[in-house]
Amino acid sequence: MADNNAPPVAPAKQGKLKLIIILVVALLLAIGLSVMGTLWFLGAGNDAPDSEETAEEAFVPSTYVKLDKAVVTTIQAEGRQRYAQAYLALEARDQEALTAAQLHLPLIRSQLVMVLGSSQYEQLQTPAGRSELADAMLATVNQVLEQEGEPVIERVLLQNFVVQ
Repeated sequence: MADNNAPPVAPAKQGKLKLIIILVVALLLAIGLSVMGTLWFLGAGNDAPDSEETAEEAFVPSTYVKLDKAVVTTIQAEGRQRYAQAYLALEARDQEALTAAQLHLPLIRSQLVMVLGSSQYEQLQTPAGRSELADAMLATVNQVLEQEGEPVIERVLLQNFVVQ
């Protein structure tokens, strides 16, 4: 008769078993969500770019056009006339811009002579002054090209520069 008075063992084991199953499911769900979240964040940067993005990010090498003759003029310095000579090259990624620059080269050279001639001798003696001259020349070349409805260039390069 002792068996009749004993408490049932099975319901207590069922409660513990349910608790273990719930914890395992919750743990697996947390791990799964963590893995999915990580893959989503890492995979977001690896998506294939749209065709527009590919065209924008594609590397296009620069091309250059050297001006055959130097830009030569005189500049004023402390009441004296000085001589300035610059061999130049034009840089662009768009070949059409360089073709346009060659087409309008007489006008561009004329404007570049004016820019060089209006420079100060003391300023051209420093690297910063020569950099400013190249920037002013770039603005001048692009202004001429824009007036003619042509694409612009990216840089004017001083290949050889002399002031005396």
